[in-house]
Amino acid sequence: MSGGPTAEVYRVDWMPGTDLLHGVCHCGAEHVTEDPVEMWQWMLAHPVGHAS
Repeated sequence: MSGGPTAEVYRVDWMPGTDLLHGVCHCGAEHVTEDPVEMWQWMLAHPVGHAS
């Protein structure tokens, strides 16, 4: 890992009994998807698509 630590916290939880992932960005915006790649693209695109 390069660089120092950041204050940004991303959280991804699997929703038991489903194939869904629930993500929460450091800005508080939430997103649900089945695709882990889509989830990380959404999170790393902050603030695009992150209306809280």
